[in-house]
Amino acid sequence: MITYIIRRLVAAIVLLFIVSAVTFSIFFLMPKLLGATPETLATRYVGRAATADTVRETAERLGFYDPIYKQYADWVGGIFAGADYSYGSGVEHCPAPCLGYSFRNNQPVWPDLIDRLPVTLSLASGAAVLWLLGGVAVGTLSALRKGTIFDRAAMSVSLAGVSLPIFFTGLLSLSIFSYNLGWTAVGGAYTPFLDDPGQWAYNLLLPWITLALLFSAQYARLTRAGMLETMNEDFIRTARAKGLPERTVVVRHGLRGALTPILTIFGLDVGLLLGGAVLTESAFSLQGLGKYAIDGITNYDLPKVMGVTILAAFFIVIANLVVDLLYAVVDPRVRAK
Repeated sequence: MITYIIRRLVAAIVLLFIVSAVTFSIFFLMPKLLGATPETLATRYVGRAATADTVRETAERLGFYDPIYKQYADWVGGIFAGADYSYGSGVEHCPAPCLGYSFRNNQPVWPDLIDRLPVTLSLASGAAVLWLLGGVAVGTLSALRKGTIFDRAAMSVSLAGVSLPIFFTGLLSLSIFSYNLGWTAVGGAYTPFLDDPGQWAYNLLLPWITLALLFSAQYARLTRAGMLETMNEDFIRTARAKGLPERTVVVRHGLRGALTPILTIFGLDVGLLLGGAVLTESAFSLQGLGKYAIDGITNYDLPKVMGVTILAAFFIVIANLVVDLLYAVVDPRVRAK
């Protein structure tokens, strides 16, 4: 088991390195291959009325005249050792881990990401618990009651949940439950968990339910399909022949065998949400990583966008690492591979 964990950790580190190189190439190498000059790249960091000399000086300060491999080495070095950014007559130090410096806000990107991470983490964690428990429970009951009214109704609701976009259900739920009925908090409200856990949950309840409706529908359909296949296996008939209670047969044998695909998509979904639930945060005006990325795109603030991209890639890689480790817990045969 220890060898398996070490192998997965090494693979995760290598994958993070590859992702960082690809991300850096998309933002800095691809524009050059498409004909962009260092001066063109520098215009993103100066005002519209900047002179040619100002643009050229900015390009030189940001290292756009350096070879792409040196730019990448300097950027990676900033993550581990920090970096100094020159702006006119002054020099701003970006402490490690430095994921870039926003010249529009005149501050490093990393502190902004840390400030907004609790919002995204709260949104993703609460919604993940709801959609995992709800989706797996509904899918299991539908498989055990195949062809009944409950099964057909649950799958119809699941189909509707998958089909409706989050910005539609989010705005509709805000209009009904917040503005008309007043049952939930209005959009944009957020209270840190340590300040008031009750208010924290109340403010995020509607975003949790709206986001969970979208994901739980997919989990219900996947769980139902997995349970229908697993419950017809020979080991299920053997368990029943041994006289085990039906609950034990369903939960410990049937559901456990159907968990592998659930773990796969759960890790990917949680990793993506931790990188920023863009549509949900925009619909509910939550100041998380997704809203931060949208603001960076709108203002053409490249360091912000790149910082969110790298952080999202980190969460996805870590989520997949956790899923790989859970595979070994759910299915012991994985340890032998």
